[in-house]
Amino acid sequence: MKNGLRNTLIIIILILVAGFIFYPRLKPVIKSLLSKNKQSAAPMRQMQQRLFASGYVIVPAKMSEIVNSTGTLRPDEEVDLSFETSGKIVGINFQEGTRVKKGDLLAKINDRPLQAQLEKLVAQQKLAELKEFRQRNLLNRDAISQESYDQIQTEVQTLQADINLVKARISETELRAPFDGIIGLRYISEGAYATPSTKIARLLKISPIKVEFSIPERYAPEIKIGYPITFKVDGFSNSFNASVYAIDPKIDLNTRTIILRALYPNTSEELKPGRYAGIAMTLSQVENAIAIPSEALIAEIEGEKVFIYRSGRARSVKVNIGLRTESQIQVTSGLKFGDTLLVTGILQLREGLPVQLDTVFLNK
Repeated sequence: MKNGLRNTLIIIILILVAGFIFYPRLKPVIKSLLSKNKQSAAPMRQMQQRLFASGYVIVPAKMSEIVNSTGTLRPDEEVDLSFETSGKIVGINFQEGTRVKKGDLLAKINDRPLQAQLEKLVAQQKLAELKEFRQRNLLNRDAISQESYDQIQTEVQTLQADINLVKARISETELRAPFDGIIGLRYISEGAYATPSTKIARLLKISPIKVEFSIPERYAPEIKIGYPITFKVDGFSNSFNASVYAIDPKIDLNTRTIILRALYPNTSEELKPGRYAGIAMTLSQVENAIAIPSEALIAEIEGEKVFIYRSGRARSVKVNIGLRTESQIQVTSGLKFGDTLLVTGILQLREGLPVQLDTVFLNK
């Protein structure tokens, strides 16, 4: 046991002595090997840290701020037709779904009692006028007093007023079209008893047609009468152009929006009231704008920033923004034409990070 321990100590001592003797000669060789390993490892680390990203070269672009909304098509005129008086319907003079002109007689209520009353008043008026004629001749010869003549003249005027009143009541038994349009379905038949609350039919005027929609209140100062809009309707591949003709003077307190109405000619009457419409309004345009994709903008507490590619590295730039669209944002300061904007790997980017551009294209 003691011999084995002694042999081990002798071997260790010999190794240490040999190390001290040969170390000066081996030291340059060891340093050379370590230096080569470090030099070969450095490029590997740089390649591992370099981020591959895509970039846009910023060029002048045209930007438009477009506000999208939803609306409803409404008729230019619409009314539920009903009589002004009560009575039995003795005639219906229209076909459902047909076109009518203003003043056309659509339906009639029994007016025989009123017609009889009118005939009686007309007969009385003729007699009173003859009497007034005789009294006037007597008055000219001073055969009667002025008071007697005034009484008969008042009688003639009263009869005329009664006739006018009966004629007005007769006109209430007639249902006439208040404007040109298309009459819809009727809700009552001939022989039925109608009252002023009884709905006979609905009359619509759909040429032109109205487009009613709303926009956020912040855009209200920019919209004026005559402002152009475009809208789309399901089932039609093309867009339609209209212009604003009315603006509600009050902001809706619940939605904080303002209601607008635009007018479309609808000369062929292809659009029907009640349909849904998708509205687009172009509010402002900038011809030579710096436009960047929305996903490239990084919002921070201090403001917004983006990363650009410069000398092989990512550099952060504080920016101020202007117009916004669904996919782009206008930058008003912080960037210039010719800068290369980094648009991928946004979450991995940091100041000074080496970047390798795998795709570069123009931002249009």
